[in-house]
Amino acid sequence: MKTFSLRWLAGGLLACFTLLAQAQLSIEITGAGAQRFPLAVSDFGGERVLAQALTSVVRSDLERSGLFQIIDTTGALLNETSVPNYVDWKTRGADALAAGSVNVTSDGRYETRFRLHDTQKQTAIAGQGLAHNATQIRTTAHRVADIIYEKITGERGIFSTRIAYVMKSTGRYELQIADADGNGPQVALASREPIISPTWSPDGSRLAYVSFEAKKPVVYVHDLATGRRHVAANFKGSNSAPAWSPDGTKLAVVLTKNGNSQLYVVNVDGSGVTRLASSSGIDTEPQFSPDGEFIYFTSDRGGSPQIYRQPVAGGTAQRVTFEGSYNVTPRLSPDGKSLAFVTRDSGRFRVAVMDLASRQKLILTDTAKDESPSFSPNGRMILFATEVGGRGVLAAVSTDGRVKHRLSVQAADVREPAWGPFNK
Repeated sequence: MKTFSLRWLAGGLLACFTLLAQAQLSIEITGAGAQRFPLAVSDFGGERVLAQALTSVVRSDLERSGLFQIIDTTGALLNETSVPNYVDWKTRGADALAAGSVNVTSDGRYETRFRLHDTQKQTAIAGQGLAHNATQIRTTAHRVADIIYEKITGERGIFSTRIAYVMKSTGRYELQIADADGNGPQVALASREPIISPTWSPDGSRLAYVSFEAKKPVVYVHDLATGRRHVAANFKGSNSAPAWSPDGTKLAVVLTKNGNSQLYVVNVDGSGVTRLASSSGIDTEPQFSPDGEFIYFTSDRGGSPQIYRQPVAGGTAQRVTFEGSYNVTPRLSPDGKSLAFVTRDSGRFRVAVMDLASRQKLILTDTAKDESPSFSPNGRMILFATEVGGRGVLAAVSTDGRVKHRLSVQAADVREPAWGPFNK
């Protein structure tokens, strides 16, 4: 099976989705935005242990975004009912201040309440109460961070979203699901055979992926709530590179049942296979545009691997990339205005982004073996796989190239990332 990206194979047989993984991704921040918003997050009050854990996650989320400078709050005793000394906080350098508490409710559960203040305007600008249990403290912290992020930046936060990836260690492959910060990993699938190309359904309830457990590549659709799955494409030859339609009813897939790798569309239940395009070259790595009207894909029909797009309804394919002799793995931003892909630059494979209107291309990374770019659901970050010290790691970069962080697991290869949608 020929492919144009730096593909890394990963694995097969069903495992319980609720089984916690032993290895957890650790984050290293390697770059931040040039101008960061100064924000103070006071230690939350109430139940001390839970409040400390929540405060730590909220600060970490916001700092990791690269958009915030977290101001020291040592000595501050505040909660959601406090009226802060705005002049004092402005003197400390904070343009905004968040404070809250975590307390036990009458039914034995917990409630986190917080308030966000604008120190310049000297007024509260947001506040909310969130009910949860003790095991949901990280989930609650991500929600708090999302609210703060959206109120200050005007765009939706991604801290409550999830990522999927494949981890390989000593002959075992695991398809894992984790929080966007790499915490709380759970195994959706474990196998001794490779798994590749996980991709989220638009509603985040299912994953499509390719498993080699049948000793050939087969496309499966996996329900994350039940752990059940079904075959979506198992035709003669290779079945690979699934991509969801925006309405979640169809998959674009790459099949070799009639010769070279070619693009097809199938219903999610595996019925209704339809050939999308026909060429003498190899067509692979499809992705639907957000409006569902086009499929972008990689093809060597012009002599070198380049990115093309073709109307789903049929028609002539148009070449999209012209700069350079190797451009693969097209991934559209959620608003459909930008295209992320892997380009070969001076012998190195790096993640780039192109504005589709202006055709301006920007190389975002300084690594050499990048693959599998995946946009965050708000379009600000791109998750991808790369190699550091001969080991596969995940990394994320902002679409301006300034904010960067790396997620890795000691003594394991991590590849094939896919960033999930916003929680419904």
